Amino acid sequence: MTLHSSPPGPETTALLEFAIELSALAARPALALFRTGTAIASKLEGGFDPVTEADRQAEAAMRAAIEERYPDHGILGEEYGEKPGRSGWRWVLDPIDGTRSFISGTPTWMTLVALEHDGCPVAGVAAQPYTGEVFAGDGSTAFLQRNGVRTPLAATPVTDMSAVLAGTTAPQLFKARGHQPRLDRLIAGVRHLRWDADAYFHCMVAAGQLGVSLDTGLQAYDIAALIPIVEGAGGIVTTWSGESAANGGDIVASGNRALHDKALELLA
Repeated sequence: MTLHSSPPGPETTALLEFAIELSALAARPALALFRTGTAIASKLEGGFDPVTEADRQAEAAMRAAIEERYPDHGILGEEYGEKPGRSGWRWVLDPIDGTRSFISGTPTWMTLVALEHDGCPVAGVAAQPYTGEVFAGDGSTAFLQRNGVRTPLAATPVTDMSAVLAGTTAPQLFKARGHQPRLDRLIAGVRHLRWDADAYFHCMVAAGQLGVSLDTGLQAYDIAALIPIVEGAGGIVTTWSGESAANGGDIVASGNRALHDKALELLA
């Protein structure tokens, strides 16, 4: 039993297909500017929170398509904020999750498209257009689409924490928020922990490659799309205190309940 998902209906299934279309629209400007030396601005005064024209163009393309097809739906996007809706549906968009990866030329950034109903993430897409991968799920099932072929995703059944691999974005994020002891416990508890793949690591939990992925200080648009994918593959996504991850915060995803319980103990 998950915290977020309910059985998908025909409407959700159709909207998931539209979410995949949205990710393809975002891919066009993103790929056109990837590895081109596009100009970089920072959204954080006195720090570095990069944004590029690719972020802006990709989100604008998705928002325009949603507003045309579903004008009553709400939209929350990283670059252009929130547009209130007149229905229970809301799209949550992160046009380029992992902008640092994007500007570095490494193909671990993703376009995240989530669909919420009454605040609950019910469908999600995480696309990496440079590799041609689209991870999608509705909380009950999940698949990887590549070259027109869809392959079911299944999280790992391994329950021994010391036998699984893990991933997270960057160690300095944990240190800056006072979470270094928690991170150290998790590193000691797993077989190996890798850095610097942002949302891609959560997709690897859904794919069964990793047993655990975690992040700290996420926004809703960083995680909402990934919840139905991981849960659809049989995994679990919560905050470190075991609560709903839909609004962001400190997040952990695991391949199964036994691993998740152990991860929560290490992060307590």
